[in-house]
Amino acid sequence: MRMKDITTQFGALTVSEDAGMIVRLTWGVSGRSDSSDVLDAAVAQLAEYDSGAREDFDLPLRVNGSQVQQDVCTAMSQISFGDTCTYGDIAKQLGIPAQVVGQACGGNPIPIIIPCHRVMGAKGLTGFSGAGGVETKVALLRHEGAGGFLI
Repeated sequence: MRMKDITTQFGALTVSEDAGMIVRLTWGVSGRSDSSDVLDAAVAQLAEYDSGAREDFDLPLRVNGSQVQQDVCTAMSQISFGDTCTYGDIAKQLGIPAQVVGQACGGNPIPIIIPCHRVMGAKGLTGFSGAGGVETKVALLRHEGAGGFLI
């Protein structure tokens, strides 16, 4: 597995690639600076997102996990930049309980690129599994202009 670090306004991130697919994004520094076409593209696209020059990611992704995990990640990937939806919205779309959607969001292996930060609870803002928790979620949503619900 190859890894490369990037520093963003949302914290230091490590992107991981395996067999030509992005498989993980974590907060923290790996100390590695591996290179591949896909890994370099991921770091470049994250830098563009961070600077406000990119709204959508165009990367090959592989979500390791159950079929439900993969289905929820696919549904989250369809939420447009600056938009939000609820766990219930995704639950209805997939025909599964909202709690299962919440668990899958919390287990998203590729946050930011797969935008779990765009998923809310029925009553508004909920947790976030990335470093900084809800504060990081709020920062991501404000970055995308989706923070109006906070006022």
